Amino acid sequence: MHRLPPLPALRAFLAACRAGSYTAAAEELNVTHGAISRQIRILETWLGQTLFVRAGQCMVPTLHAQAFAKEMNDVLAVMDEAARRYGRGEATQVLRISAPATFTMRWLAPRLPAFYQANPGTLIQIHTATTQQLAMTSGFDLVIRLGVFNSDRFSALPFMHEHYTLLAAPSLLARQPIATLAAVANHTLLDTETRPGFWPQLFDLGGVVDPGTLNWLRFDHFYVTYAALIDGLGVGPGPLPLLARDVALGRLTAPLPDLRIAERTYYLLTPAGLAKTRLHYRFERWLLEEGAKPDEA
Repeated sequence: MHRLPPLPALRAFLAACRAGSYTAAAEELNVTHGAISRQIRILETWLGQTLFVRAGQCMVPTLHAQAFAKEMNDVLAVMDEAARRYGRGEATQVLRISAPATFTMRWLAPRLPAFYQANPGTLIQIHTATTQQLAMTSGFDLVIRLGVFNSDRFSALPFMHEHYTLLAAPSLLARQPIATLAAVANHTLLDTETRPGFWPQLFDLGGVVDPGTLNWLRFDHFYVTYAALIDGLGVGPGPLPLLARDVALGRLTAPLPDLRIAERTYYLLTPAGLAKTRLHYRFERWLLEEGAKPDEA
């Protein structure tokens, strides 16, 4: 059994911290000044700590009280979110999602306004996962991951295919065109530690000289590689349809459009035993529809 502070006392304390005085807290809660004072004394006795001290005509929270109030507000926010997420039917309008960072920034986020327009009053809370965090899947209503995913902890639903192609800034290709694989050797090659495999597969296709003689720029995360591509620092792998909008808007160009490497699938993962809400079902259907659209969408 958890030992919790008296809730009426905690309510009065938080109101006093929030409002800045006993009088303002009393007005907010529609009680007397004396009632606020009594409840705070009860909490001080329970904690064994002085929470408010007199400053002129006012009682002000101590540093200890301010820190305690912040933590209590954080706890209440978690309780509020849990109540909203695990409520029934239309009362549940919050969906917590974990998704890869680049997928979120370049594909999902630009599409969310359309979902919100069709589903007013809903909230999609997205936790972006870097490559090192992709194994962290607990605590979410829905998890989005790339590649084969075999686990009895989730039900998996494929919704979109991805492949890599060669991308570069139009300004770079205007100076040094790429019409064949061999022409790649004339450029600086951009590589990402967390996304290995593209260049070896491309070299296996033939037409490229010894990779050891080429100029390279290597980054730890793909979003840095993406920025380097946009800035024209070199040529490199780009996932489609994640970067299809950049191609459509002319920020990037695919000089060898028929080149397709490392084809994989994105999955929607729902924790086993989780009762899906109506929002969960709507979001799944929407993602399936978006994932089925052509790359240019």
